[in-house]
Amino acid sequence: MTMLHNPVIRGFAPDPSLVRVGDWYYVATSSFEWFPTIPVHRSRDLARWEYAGHVRGAVPGDSLAGVPDSGGVWAPSLSWDRERFWVTYSVVRSVGTPYFDVDTYVCTATGVDGGWSAPLRVASHGFDPALYHEDGRLWLLNLQNDHRPGGKRFAGIILTELDRDTLAPAGDTHLLLQHHRLLEGPKLLRRGGWYYLVLAEGGTGWEHGVRVARSRALTGPYELDDCPLLTTRDDPGVPLQKAGHGELVEMPDGQWVLSHLTARPLHTPHGRRCTLGRETAIQAVTWDADGWPRLRQGGWHPDVEVDVATRPDPRPPGAAPEGLCWPWSTLREPADASWADLASRPGWVRLRGRHGPESRWARSLLAQRVTEHRAQAEVTVEARPSTFTQAAGLLLWYSAEAYFSLDLTWAEAEGEEQRGQQWRGEGRTVLSLVERDEDGARQVAVVEVDGDGPLTLGVRVDAAQAQFWYAVGGAQPTVHGARRSTVHGVRTAVGPVLDAGRLSDDHGSRLRFTGTFAGIHAMDLVDATWTADFTGFRLACTPE
Repeated sequence: MTMLHNPVIRGFAPDPSLVRVGDWYYVATSSFEWFPTIPVHRSRDLARWEYAGHVRGAVPGDSLAGVPDSGGVWAPSLSWDRERFWVTYSVVRSVGTPYFDVDTYVCTATGVDGGWSAPLRVASHGFDPALYHEDGRLWLLNLQNDHRPGGKRFAGIILTELDRDTLAPAGDTHLLLQHHRLLEGPKLLRRGGWYYLVLAEGGTGWEHGVRVARSRALTGPYELDDCPLLTTRDDPGVPLQKAGHGELVEMPDGQWVLSHLTARPLHTPHGRRCTLGRETAIQAVTWDADGWPRLRQGGWHPDVEVDVATRPDPRPPGAAPEGLCWPWSTLREPADASWADLASRPGWVRLRGRHGPESRWARSLLAQRVTEHRAQAEVTVEARPSTFTQAAGLLLWYSAEAYFSLDLTWAEAEGEEQRGQQWRGEGRTVLSLVERDEDGARQVAVVEVDGDGPLTLGVRVDAAQAQFWYAVGGAQPTVHGARRSTVHGVRTAVGPVLDAGRLSDDHGSRLRFTGTFAGIHAMDLVDATWTADFTGFRLACTPE
């Protein structure tokens, strides 16, 4: 037996789709507006997971330019037909509207680490699709969205057979189930003469859950189980909240597990805040005498510690790839040498400034997921800004409406009015700390610094508190820009302690689906030619 500790994939890793192929388990998760698109992790024991690749090319043209925050790639569903992997997913281009403007795609590959086929668009009734394979035939499950005034945005679960070669519809579309409670994210399996629909219920917030329905016939009608398989909507004290969006998988010995998303909220004066986003968890499942799946521990609340019938994997984790690969992520496009240059200065990354932090198009930003409530990030930066339109630094990022940024930039001489221009020979180099929320951006601190040498910028996150700092001097990069010792002076705090609870799924009134990142960025709003050099980025997250 192996003891796993939930969440098994920590930090922003929502909507997990679990599949077993031989001795390996694979999980695909949502990426939303971030690249790489559709990260895939793998494990032999369900407890220790490693990055295994991503669905390269999932977005036509490798661009999500213009897609809003929390739009993009939603809820991939991974499957295996005994010959190759299949993945279907939605690209959502409108958030907070009745239309969603969804394109649904399918890709295939013989291995998850690369070689994915170009995406083919299929019927796009709604988001969170899935594929079902049976006797060489292929079926597409989806949510039906009724965008009309007075219509239901979650108007039932539907099923369409697809031609396996062309992915064109091969028959009628069948309505499997409608319900007064919100149902989405359908997964389908067959067991003991029954077809089981595993459904996400109640929306992806505090009311989330997993509900199961079944039928003797593939096309229904389906009967809902009286009890939820999984939910925490009835108890805000359960450590793992928002539990839902599940998938059932059989293990080699005939036992079953359920993958699902969950969140670890901070309890703040302003309410519960999930700064890490939604994460991946696994539960053990049994089947009752009536043929319904049930959590092995009883009830419907998820456990943090779970015994599973696997052997602990003795192998050391795989080495992290060098360069701007995982765990680095970028917004709305892959990292590109035209703006993220590793060659010009060995051991450093040179970012060419482009759009500002609220752009949906050309952001020069590299970031990594924050995976624990206690974390520290730091980086050394060298840059010589000559105008307020040039800036580069360290940030904590959730979205364009929720971020903190400590930037090396230019400002007028102390006491001089901010007039939107600068004068030759005047002005100063400063560190500017900005916080952004739904009410706009605010500069909360300005510190004059010497711009001729390197500076180390850092931030310490402790639950819902974030404190930025800087030190004169910087890192000594290695040949490959790997981990190094820093040689900088005394750390000096910049600005007040900030409310990191703002960087969460739950702050504000708009839909938010991702999680907090720490990273580096650069902007040049006028010429898009100014550059900043970074080295020694380090993000250390302390497990609870």
